[in-house]
Amino acid sequence: MGKIRFLSLDEVLRALVGLGAERAILMGGEPTIDPTLPVLTERLHGLKIESYLLTNGHALKEKLLENVDGVCVSIKALSDDLHRKFTGKSNKRVLENFRKIHDCGVPLSAETIYIPGLVEVEEIGKIAQFISSIDPGIPYHIDAYIPVNDLYRAPSPQEIKNAVKEAKKYLKKVTFLCGDEKPKYEVFNIV
Repeated sequence: MGKIRFLSLDEVLRALVGLGAERAILMGGEPTIDPTLPVLTERLHGLKIESYLLTNGHALKEKLLENVDGVCVSIKALSDDLHRKFTGKSNKRVLENFRKIHDCGVPLSAETIYIPGLVEVEEIGKIAQFISSIDPGIPYHIDAYIPVNDLYRAPSPQEIKNAVKEAKKYLKKVTFLCGDEKPKYEVFNIV
């Protein structure tokens, strides 16, 4: 394996243009802590490439919303104690920022990872209730946890379906992945 290096902003933009990209999803780690994010979204906007931000919502600043076409906030848990267990931080800023994004008018969605033994149907129902209190039309996506260690297992398709059923009590648009789906579109990793 060769030496790993980070691409410059211009290299990333050239790669996207070269691929004929119509949209870019800015994610991985936490994109909002990247000081070049506002420049990247401004340049993408100028190139007519839609940009969507997938964020934990904790460090989101309104300036970052100026040139994005949509934001998906990963709400890990509604319970502050559970959120702290999961992330080591309070979720108060995440929930406040979620409301702010909605109030700014930027297209907003939310997602949660179903983790058996940690974030299950009851917690997903609470998250759905919170989202619904802002707008029941906000799209909500539930992802199946993919095990990376022996601490938690993958949820069964039935567990995911039960969580979807609970979320649909409060929200109009609920989608999900059970974890065994195949990609629908071509995915490019620019590294």
